[in-house]
Order: sequence, then C-alpha cells, then structure tokens
Amino acid sequence: MSTNPLLSDWLHHDGLPPFDQIQPRHFEPAFAHAFAEHNAELDAIANNTTDATFENTLVAYDATGRLLKRIDNCFSNLCSSETSPELQRVEQAMSPRLAGHRSAIYLHAALFLRIDSLYLRRSLLNLSPIQLRLLERIHLDFVLAGAKLDGEKRARFGQIVQTLATLQTTFSQRVLNDEASFVLPIADESRLRGLPQWLRDTGHETAQSRKLDASYAFNCSRSVVEAVLAFAEDRALRKSMLAAFRARGTMNAEAATPAIITEILQLRQEQAAIMGHATFADYNTSDTMAGTPAGVRGLMDHIWPAAKARATAEYAQIAPIAKKDGIDEIEVHDWRYYAEKMRQQKFAIDDDEVKPYFALDKMTEAMFDCAGKLFGIGFEKLPAIPLYHQDVTRYAVRNIASGMLVGIFLTDNYARPSKRSGAWMSYFREQTRHHGGAVPIVVNTNNFPKPPAGQPTLMGFDDVRTMFHEFGHGLHGLLANSDYERLSGTNVLQDFVELPSQLFEHWATAPQVLRMHARHHVTGESIPDTLIEKLKKANVVNQGLEAVESTASVLVDQAVHALAHYAGFDAAAAEKKVLDEIAMPAHMKPRHELAHFGHLFSSQDYASRYYVYLWAEVLDADAFEAFEEAGDVFSPVLGQKLHSHIYAAGNTVAPMETYRAFRGRDATVTPMLRKKGLI
Repeated sequence: MSTNPLLSDWLHHDGLPPFDQIQPRHFEPAFAHAFAEHNAELDAIANNTTDATFENTLVAYDATGRLLKRIDNCFSNLCSSETSPELQRVEQAMSPRLAGHRSAIYLHAALFLRIDSLYLRRSLLNLSPIQLRLLERIHLDFVLAGAKLDGEKRARFGQIVQTLATLQTTFSQRVLNDEASFVLPIADESRLRGLPQWLRDTGHETAQSRKLDASYAFNCSRSVVEAVLAFAEDRALRKSMLAAFRARGTMNAEAATPAIITEILQLRQEQAAIMGHATFADYNTSDTMAGTPAGVRGLMDHIWPAAKARATAEYAQIAPIAKKDGIDEIEVHDWRYYAEKMRQQKFAIDDDEVKPYFALDKMTEAMFDCAGKLFGIGFEKLPAIPLYHQDVTRYAVRNIASGMLVGIFLTDNYARPSKRSGAWMSYFREQTRHHGGAVPIVVNTNNFPKPPAGQPTLMGFDDVRTMFHEFGHGLHGLLANSDYERLSGTNVLQDFVELPSQLFEHWATAPQVLRMHARHHVTGESIPDTLIEKLKKANVVNQGLEAVESTASVLVDQAVHALAHYAGFDAAAAEKKVLDEIAMPAHMKPRHELAHFGHLFSSQDYASRYYVYLWAEVLDADAFEAFEEAGDVFSPVLGQKLHSHIYAAGNTVAPMETYRAFRGRDATVTPMLRKKGLI
C-alpha cells in the first residue's frame, strides 16, 4: 500500500493526482483501503456513546470519506476522459462495489438513527438556517436511498443499486466503444463539396491518425456530424453520418444496448415501488424544483406547441430551397443543410466567414475576462506538470483584489477515441471550509476536433456557446463558498444545476465581449459590427427544430420512466409510440435516441429529469433580462448578486429562495420563449 500512488498525499501538484505514476492496477487495492477507512469513520460516528449533536454527527459525517472521494474523482475522470481496455475492466469490476459502498452508507441503521433523532427534534436545536439546511438535505439523502426500509425490502434495494451500477457502466462503455470504433473513410474528394476547410482538415487528420488508405475520414462525434449535416452537398454523406450517429449503442449486435435499457428500467421501477412510488418518474422527480411529473408536463405544455409551430414555419421557409435541388420531401439528414443555406441567403453569413474570428485561445481569454469583470477572479496559466493527457491545461484561479487562491481549473478541449462524447464539468476536489478546508479543483471537458499541428483551433458559434456553458458549470464549482461539502457548489437540485451554465452562455453573445475578444486569427482585427448583427439575427435560425428535438427527448424520457410494467418492452417501439402520441413531425427526430441516451442510462442523475435543461432555460433567460434591463451586462451590482445568490450559494439556500434573492421575484417563462424565437 505504501507504494500505491493513489494513497500518497498529492501535495506536490496542488492536490491533483500524480497521473504519471497511476496505473489501472492501482485502483482496486486503493479503493479497498479507502472503503475500510470510510467505514471506520462512519462507525465511529454511529457508535459514539454521547448524545447526537449537530457537530458530532452532521459535521463529522460531512467530513468523512475524503480519501475515497479523491480516488473516486480521479477514477471517474479517467474513465470518462482517458480510458483504456484495462481501465474499462477495472470500471466494470468497481462500479457495483462503489455503488454497494454508497448504498451501505445510507442503509447504516445506527448512523441513520442519530441523524433521524436530530431531524425529529430539529426545531429545538437552535440551528442556523445553513445548519438546518444541512440536516434536512442529509436526512433526505438517507430517506431517498432507503434508510427507512426494513428487512427484505432493505436488502433488495441495496442489491438493485449495485446491479444498476454495473448495467449503467456497461451501457456507457458500449456507447463509447461504438463512438471510438466508427470511422467513415472518404476516398473521393468530390464528396467533400460544401465542407469548410477546417472540417476537411479534421477529416484528413482523422484518416492519417487512423492510418487509413483514404485521404479523408470522419468519426461520429457530435461536432463533426453536425458540421457535415450543415455543409455537405453530398446528400448520401449526410445520411450516412447521421445514421452512424444515431446507431451508437446498436452498431455491434452482440454488444447492443436495448436489452440493457430494458433491464435498467425494470430495476428502476422496482426501486421506485419499494420506496412507495407508482413509477420511477414519480420517485426521481420528488426531490426537484418541478416536484412531480405533472410539474414537468406543465412546462412542456408551454413549450411543445410553440416549438412545433415554430419548426413548421421553419420547414415552410427551407422547403423551396430544397425544391430547387430536386428534393420534394425534406428528411432528417437534410434539415440542417437547408437551414444553413437559408441562413446564408437570408443573412449573408457562412461558417468560413465566422470561424476565423473564434479561435479557441481567444475564446478562452473571453471567458476568463467575463469571469473577472463579473466576479473579480483571474486565471493564471501554470507551468506544465504530468497530467492525464498532453491536451490538458492547468490554471490557478485567484481573487484579483486579495490574491487569494480560489481554486484550480483544468481545460481538456479536444476529442479523442479514449474520451466519451459530449461536454461536461467535473471535480477532482470539491470546496469546503471545514476540517482544514479545501479549494475546489474543477475540470471542463469538451470534444472539439483537433486541427493539424501548427494550425489554430477555429470554432463555430455553437462550439463557443458550448464552451461558455461548461465554463458556467466550472464557475459554479470554483466560486462555491460553503462550510459543508454536501451544500457546496454544484450539489444542488438537478433542475437548478443547469442555471449557472446556461446563464453564462449569454455572455458569449454579448456584443461588447465579441468586439473585444472575437478577433481574426490572421489579421487580429476585431469582428465587424455588421457580422455581430448578422450572428444575432441568424441565432434564431433552427430554434424551432432544436426546441422540438430537445422537448421530444424530454417527453420520451418522461414517458418511458412513467411506465409501471416493462414486460416485453422494446426501446425503439416505445420511443415511436411516444412520438406518435405527441404528433412528432415525420421529418424530425428527438435529439437523442434511447439506444445511446447516456443522460438517462449511464447514471440515474438525469433519468426522468432530462427536462432540467429547459427548466433552467426559463431561469437563465429571465435572469439575464435583469442585466438587459440594467443596460450593462457587467453591472457591478448585479454581478455581486449573481455571485452571492447563484454561483456561490450552492445548496445552502432552497433554489427558488436564492433565485428570488437575485431577481426579486419568481421567473416567468416568457423570456425563454422569446429568446428561442418561439413567440
């Protein structure tokens, strides 16, 4: 054990793991050691012979498992961002054991007895509002994880948790393996007509890196697929790329995901029934701002009709353009191509004109500058040290006024076969002030195509928004300011967690931000006001389609998790049934298909909760209107309120309370509908 780098102090790298020393074989023994240490800490609290107090029970509990958390954070980040067959084997072995350990915490009867005793007499304890919040949240964590169950139900609940962990890991790995293995070689350069140069360069780089005979090749990462759909004149190429993207999870018949999905859904329903809920949707939305599936449906009832109406109008606009190409019926793989054509015709704008102004390094500077103006923090690039991949960059985040360290921030921007698709924020360490305290270590992960050596990374405007979105999550973690880790940073209700990220996207489109930072990568000239205005007007193009895609995915998620029985369940048939019931237009598809819907089946975090993006979009549009009303997107007064009540508050205050403290009232849905061009 003394030679296991996962059990060293990690002091020489600002609290980051010694990546250059860690091997997959180190994780299982390190986890075993950390499990034992954590269990001893929990038993010490549970077996304390003195009466339960807030300090000796709640505060002590919040400080347990620090070693386990840091090992688990390292493990989960590597499994997502730099995996290997060896690490995947460890992941398969460890996922049920990790889930079993977490479940056993909440089923620890003596520990819960002390927590429950405090909860039952909470009104007599003279607790501060934050202390009361900690007690209520930890107690609810235990209750929702089965702490009040008895006998067979208790044992069965624990078994389900472990089995689900294994199935969800298998699902995630199978989708990742499909993504990593797929490549479409292209020998005939004429098939690339319409594609911008950056995408051709990406295709050439992919063909070379995979040592293919063809001069070009495309993988099925979202950035590449959506660019092909928008620009490829070759209709067959568009169709092939979209088909591959949608086939993830089913490319290998022996490792397809639908059977796993059925088993996951069955176990989730059994889990919900044990907890006294009619469906898993009822169970998993009970601790959200929406509260119930009906609460979710209430928002969808506002959005779905408006989204369909807007998409129908968009179809009518692009149909004549497709007609000129001899296409009488626009199909799913045609939509973005003709929407882009309409955008170019209507607004005289194209990708080759836009991308030179959006170099990755300049957009990184833009994010940091916005954070500095709003929150008074600065980012200092740190000297290179061994990290988990050469593309990862490390920054120290400091308070500009005091120079104090706020946190460590990592960026990992490029796609690679060892990384799952998408974009996300995660932790290597969460913020807390108790028991020695800790500043957060946060990583933002994207999947932008990597350009050939020596060339700048030029981004489409959607990629810029994605980058700002994930940085909003990153700021939520970096600016956390809580005594207790359970209430810190992103440990908030699921339908609040997307507010800080989606809200920060607005600064990506602010004209003053663009004028300062969107500079031509060759000439250094600032983006012209005429192009900014074009981007603003063009931003509403395809909003109807995108709203239909995302809302349809929400409705499918809600429907499949609202079933009481899954005998004979067929994922594709179930999805079609929902789409037929909501009258999904034939030439559109949901954003995700169940076979690769990682939000739903890689974990339970977003299961029956995929609506949270739209819910948070209501909040973010309403919140940004405050800055527009003030006439200053960097209003110092609003920036301070935003810092205190949205980014730093974490879960120390109920989400609607902290939102009202920022906005002065509840949010309304109208700004969101207006932002998306739905009204």
